[in-house]
Amino acid sequence: MHHGVGEGALVLEAREMLGAGQREQAVFAELAARTGEWGVCALAVCLALGVPRTDAENRLREVEPLFAEFARGEEEILASLLHFGHMFIVNRVLDEYDEHIRGLLGSAASARGGCPGSLLGWFRTGELTKIFLYFARTRFPDERGSPHAFWAAMTTAGELLAGKGGPHQAEVLAGLERCRTQAAAIGAGQTVTGERPPRRRP
Repeated sequence: MHHGVGEGALVLEAREMLGAGQREQAVFAELAARTGEWGVCALAVCLALGVPRTDAENRLREVEPLFAEFARGEEEILASLLHFGHMFIVNRVLDEYDEHIRGLLGSAASARGGCPGSLLGWFRTGELTKIFLYFARTRFPDERGSPHAFWAAMTTAGELLAGKGGPHQAEVLAGLERCRTQAAAIGAGQTVTGERPPRRRP
């Protein structure tokens, strides 16, 4: 990837602005408006946050097509889109225990048929309890996804989260109880809280 002139200086400036308490999107908007180098500024903010260069460059390649849809003076709007598109998120490195939980929640998301885009940021930043509590309220009214696989993964993830303790322990235990109830009901071919059991093939 070709880097614009002054990338190093922009990284240092972005780092100073972030250290002073400015939000990532505000830093990008200010630098981009002043320099006109939108791609370099987006990359600089990522690097200043600590995002590895390879990851930052991959993210930039994904969002660069958006730049053609904006004109000078619209940097703040573009900054908001980059923010909500998780351009500036720093992926959290988890220990083996938490990484296993994140993997289970990822399996649950797949069994559910996907998840809202807003949750992708939680996966990347390791907000495991938030994801678990959100998924614990899941229903399958249209029979999409695999409820059996979903509740099995959720039950295991909930047990591991409960074993960690923490300020949300009561909520996690309540969510775990619901997961166990749903898993048991599906295993018995019953319907709980309006959910249908998996359709059996003839």
